[in-house]
Amino acid sequence: MTTDLLTLFDADEATMRGLVAQALAGADDGELFIEHAQAEALTFDNGRLKGGSFNTEQGFGLRAVAGEAVGYAHAGDLSVAALKRAADAVGAVTRGYSGAYAAAPQGTNKKFYGDQNPIGQPSFQEKVKVLQDIDAYLRGKDDKVRQVTASVAASWQVVDILRADGHRVRDIRPMTRINISVVVGEGERQESGSYGSGGRIGFGDFIAEGSWQYVADEALRQALVNLEAIDAPAGTMDVVLGSGWPGVMLHEAVGHGLEGDFNRKKTSAFAGLLGQIVAAPGVTVVDDGTIDNRRGSITIDDEGTPSGYNVLIENGKLVGYMQDRQNARLMGMAPTGNGRRQGYAHVPMPRMTNTYMLGGDKTPDEIIASVKKGIYAVSFGGGQVDITSGKFVFGCTEAYLIENGKLGAPIKGAMLIGNGPDAMKRVSMIGNDMKLDTGIGNCGKAGQWVPVGVGQPHLRMDQITVGGTQT
Repeated sequence: MTTDLLTLFDADEATMRGLVAQALAGADDGELFIEHAQAEALTFDNGRLKGGSFNTEQGFGLRAVAGEAVGYAHAGDLSVAALKRAADAVGAVTRGYSGAYAAAPQGTNKKFYGDQNPIGQPSFQEKVKVLQDIDAYLRGKDDKVRQVTASVAASWQVVDILRADGHRVRDIRPMTRINISVVVGEGERQESGSYGSGGRIGFGDFIAEGSWQYVADEALRQALVNLEAIDAPAGTMDVVLGSGWPGVMLHEAVGHGLEGDFNRKKTSAFAGLLGQIVAAPGVTVVDDGTIDNRRGSITIDDEGTPSGYNVLIENGKLVGYMQDRQNARLMGMAPTGNGRRQGYAHVPMPRMTNTYMLGGDKTPDEIIASVKKGIYAVSFGGGQVDITSGKFVFGCTEAYLIENGKLGAPIKGAMLIGNGPDAMKRVSMIGNDMKLDTGIGNCGKAGQWVPVGVGQPHLRMDQITVGGTQT
């Protein structure tokens, strides 16, 4: 498979450059985005291979930007005829409009992951053997295990971006992931636990025995903890959040509100607050797409802008937003490398990469010891957030009572309820153990899904509303 996607069209490069320049004449911005993507997944459930898939797709998207308007057309047919039809469609936004085509993104020589294609490496048989080994390992480890579900997935995406000014960039993006879910039971009661790992790496980096055993052990540990859990209390109390994956609450409750389109349209709870205090002292939040091999990292975004380390909140003050090119231009700001799209059939928009809070100076033990009565939330499942109001609801998948500064019984059914901007002002202690998640995050927005990373240190948040099941 060639990674020079322009050669897949039935025309030479000079002809293609001319067609794109003609199609985007009069536009403020825009590009031809070409994609070739492969994906595979295997699922082993209850002692047998339950599902498998392999997909290959390719196509292009042509975008013309004129002020606040966007013309977009896409096709799975890499041909000049299809491109000309797309050009006719997107030309509707530039008729009668005369824009000045924006300067091309700055180039970059940096690369944050390899080019290796993980599809088919190792072989189908080897992957199935690993899944069988995981199943046997967990069933042999504890007689409470009633069901094991394990899956591996990989993707390989090549993107080629050509602008009307002739600027052209390419990126090759590998991705792999393993997930393990365990159901344990005792009598009539059953509980579950799950854990996963992944990144822009090859399969060999994490399906070696020592690596998958850690993932399996964590899934089983969480399930066994939940088997002993009591009903969660309800009320307003102090909450300690664990490091790593609990940063998903920061991602949802705060991160989305700092994306440029929501702020330009004034539909974010953070709109108009640039330069103002929006969080407690010591709270610094960044979006960083430049971390080697991380799930949310991108060498360039899907408009060709190099990824960056972008400070959003600094010591409690709102100092920046995540921007694509269109919203940055309309807001008089610089693009930040956050213009992302799910694939060629989708328009780019401001999206997060790896979003996390920097560490402080407290140890996790100090933070827990400071709480007289509250809960310790180690892991989260699903959540809901309203971007406009900032209100959120998050369910805990692993949590414990804190009583007189010591961890108590595990609890089930705990829900954290609050408002993102308000919750950030309730942070009273910040741990010195900032950690990123293990590489499992997916982010949805406007029907598009992209891989992301989250992270944070241990945090104490004062007087948060907790929804519980205790009667």
